[in-house]
Amino acid sequence: MYINCHTYYSLRYGTIKPEQLLAMASENSLQTLALTDINNTSACLDFVRLSKKYKIKPVLGVDFRNRTQQQFILIAKNNNGFYNINTYLSKFLHNTALKIPEQAPQLDDTFVVYPYQHNKKYNLKANEFLGIKPQDLNHLKFSEWNTFRSKLVILQTVSFQNKKGFNTHRLLRAIDNNTLLSKLPKNEQGKETDIMLPFEELKNYYHEFPELIKNTSSLLDNCTIEFDFSQNTPNNQKSYTNNELLDYKLLEKLTYQGLHYRYKKPGERIFKRIEKELHIIKEKGFVSYFLINWKILKYARSKGYFYVGRGSGANSIIAYLLRITDVDPVELDLYFERFINLYRKNPPDFDIDFSWTDRDDVTEFIFKRFKNTALITVYNTFKYKASVRELGKVFGLPKSEIDILSSGKYNFDQLDRLSQLVLKYSTYINGFPNYLGIHAGGIIISEKPIHFYGATFMPPKGFATTQFDMVVAEDIGLYKFDILSQRGLGKIKDAVNIAAYNHPKKTPIDIHDIKRFKQDEKIKNLLRNAKAIGCFYVESPAMRMLLKKLQVDNYLGLVAASSVIRPGVAKSGMMREYIMRYRHPERRKDAHPVLLDIMPETYGVMVYQEDVIKVAHYFGGLTLGEADMLRRGMSGKFRSREEFLKVKKQFFDNCKGDGKPEDLTTDVWRQIESFAGYAFAKGHSASYAVESYQSLFLKAYFPLEYMVATINNFGGFYRTELYVHEARMHGGIIEAPCINKSYSQTIIEGETIYLGFMFLHALEKKTIKRLIKEREQHGLFQSLDDFIDRVPISIEQIAILIKINAFRFTGVNKRELLWEAHLKISKTHIQEHIVTLFKTEKINYKTPQLTSSDLENAFDEIELLGFPLCNPFDLLEHPSSSPLRANQLLSYKNKTITIEGYLVTTKNTGTSNGKRMFFGTFLDRDGYFIDTVHFPPVAAKFPFRGKGVYTITGKVLEDFDCVNIEVSFMERKAVIEDPRYAVKSLNPTFQNKKSFKDLKIHGL
Repeated sequence: MYINCHTYYSLRYGTIKPEQLLAMASENSLQTLALTDINNTSACLDFVRLSKKYKIKPVLGVDFRNRTQQQFILIAKNNNGFYNINTYLSKFLHNTALKIPEQAPQLDDTFVVYPYQHNKKYNLKANEFLGIKPQDLNHLKFSEWNTFRSKLVILQTVSFQNKKGFNTHRLLRAIDNNTLLSKLPKNEQGKETDIMLPFEELKNYYHEFPELIKNTSSLLDNCTIEFDFSQNTPNNQKSYTNNELLDYKLLEKLTYQGLHYRYKKPGERIFKRIEKELHIIKEKGFVSYFLINWKILKYARSKGYFYVGRGSGANSIIAYLLRITDVDPVELDLYFERFINLYRKNPPDFDIDFSWTDRDDVTEFIFKRFKNTALITVYNTFKYKASVRELGKVFGLPKSEIDILSSGKYNFDQLDRLSQLVLKYSTYINGFPNYLGIHAGGIIISEKPIHFYGATFMPPKGFATTQFDMVVAEDIGLYKFDILSQRGLGKIKDAVNIAAYNHPKKTPIDIHDIKRFKQDEKIKNLLRNAKAIGCFYVESPAMRMLLKKLQVDNYLGLVAASSVIRPGVAKSGMMREYIMRYRHPERRKDAHPVLLDIMPETYGVMVYQEDVIKVAHYFGGLTLGEADMLRRGMSGKFRSREEFLKVKKQFFDNCKGDGKPEDLTTDVWRQIESFAGYAFAKGHSASYAVESYQSLFLKAYFPLEYMVATINNFGGFYRTELYVHEARMHGGIIEAPCINKSYSQTIIEGETIYLGFMFLHALEKKTIKRLIKEREQHGLFQSLDDFIDRVPISIEQIAILIKINAFRFTGVNKRELLWEAHLKISKTHIQEHIVTLFKTEKINYKTPQLTSSDLENAFDEIELLGFPLCNPFDLLEHPSSSPLRANQLLSYKNKTITIEGYLVTTKNTGTSNGKRMFFGTFLDRDGYFIDTVHFPPVAAKFPFRGKGVYTITGKVLEDFDCVNIEVSFMERKAVIEDPRYAVKSLNPTFQNKKSFKDLKIHGL
């Protein structure tokens, strides 16, 4: 009887979860239910999947509305009707300027229901009906349509479960309208009566109109929707060549063609592995999946794009031979069953990383080359703190009160009623979908049109995007291609090019010669000593310390470290155990014999995803099919699903039946659970390690060029300032932007590095473009006047360039240049300059004799770059007094010391009792790292107070050659007064009030 039901995917309108809607229908004795969310199909597939559990026949459709104005409801008779509805809806979602018309289109296999309006004329076609709401029944008695009851159906809209749901709906509508709840218009909200009634109660409303009950029932009976959720057959594009037999022959041909590129002398082990993989890939129907990935990367190579293939697919020799990955699974003895096995229903993961500058072009190629393609959405949900702010505004609370509520520092019982309501409803809507976003890199390439499964919308990137997420996509057998972006590849590519122009006589770099890199002593030295700032995945403070603790100097060690650092291993306590067993071989015998036999390479410690599968299979007695279910559960997506919980029970039952001690089984399962959402496949870690080696090679042999590339790609783990510092530590001469040397990006000439214009806050792109174009076309600038003559620029923009000292080649003090610029440039109108035969000589005004100091320059740099180019210790109000340096700390082991450090970064984490503690990273005066630990009591008493130099007191601790300070006291040191605004620093001539005021007005 219900043909117009909404879930909370009727965004900022509905308040019912999809499964909750089905549960309500079951409780109200309904056998059929139509889901018709407002301009949205996000819940449709999940609704159909879950309907069997509640023994409800699902019907799908869409409620077409312009904002809250209902135009009509389209209901699908079958899958073809659903496809037609999705295609029609997508037209409006792709072009939001289009309004949904009053008249529904004629679509095959659909029913149309118009909301009845008294005295409105309708010309209904065979498949069209009028929906009569309970409140319309009195009007109906006096309407001409009372004599045409065959065209009438029941229209009891369902948007909320109860009064609380309605109140929530009103709050969501107020958020959507950016208005106070008290000012929310009636026409922007639903009716309190839009709830689900028991079947018999609904029938009673229409007892005088039995035809409506019959018509509605008949309409629903004529609707059938079916989707296959068994996942037995992937629904990805089935064939690459349009012929599955030809697909396999092509895959086989490409595989053997790739042998000579990868192996000089392939042996029997290689050929056996190839045959085994080809057989299973064919049997599982994954051939086209491999070929599509191959085609994408063939295109990328043709464009000279760098990429890294990773994920579980990196365990495959076929992927290695097709150049999808650069990881040799035979060399690393990668676990074949992690990659693929006969029980696995979905294809292996290929996460393909491209430079952030190249990814969009690759995506565009995929959309052009493959017919049924779409990006995958993510549901951006309401988060608690953000909801507190939104609802605080809706209730009209002042900002100060909202700040208190958002901080969590309050006593709930002492809050007023409105504040309590804000917190109550913020908790309730936490997790509700707010709007649809785009998955970081997921693309689906389907055999059937995408609209067979749902509508698509068009985000600003310009690529059609599904309304369902990756979990739903996998449920229906659509497995994503991950086309991701990262800055690490951009750094490597740029560094190779920069090294080529800065060292033209050196042999060109073969950045893909990984085998040579693995043996390189310079790289080994960087790894052992954790000198890897800027290098992909190995530069963070945590990784820096882990590398020191492990003393890694080889590829396999780095592969393990890349996975050991993941939260799953660290959380389980096994990271420390791995370090202990790595450093102290005698401790390895503590491992359980079965675990040590399964994982000899990692000393019986679970480090990789495949270790979990091996342990589940060999230790827990699970079948490979059950272990594969566990693998999927480890992603975190399915942990609440019944099948995952069933596997857990089976694991414990098997271990008990095998006589294993319960405490051992519990501990092993605890380790398995800790991997959920955090584990790496070994091949995935190996792929990361390859990229790490490439960046380590560049850091070892071209440190300045690599730092320039890092700066231009907006860094990595740290801020730009640290990479500038690192370049200086390697002998780089750092120069502020210069109008005759600099470009938009940072450049290097020999050992001199000129920072790019793009790093100057508030300097506009058009200014940069004009400046560079003029300089390239007509030569270097000779003076400020010459620059003003040739480049149309505002006083605000030229002030930025002068203040950063970009005109220092003139030899004129920048404070004097600012005076000149203010006198010579119009504040109101910027003219495009016309080249004339004769130059008009500018009037030269006599300007005051002004000076500027290095300290003033530093404060200008902080304002415009975000950091000074001098040593930050030089800006202290009182000169640095501590003689202690980072490299002396080890000699003070277990002693309390005081040292000064410039804050680089912090990391906060929660303790087991929910309190916050911090880890700090600082630089000493000489530029070397100091690492600190701040336990909750100290962290609360002596908090970080932003960037600056701190006095740090604490106990020096050493753990596996890693030194850190357990802080007991910390205080940020005062910096000097900004000399640009300090009266005492001005030329005596201008120490009167008027002159000082004028200087401040002109930004001096």
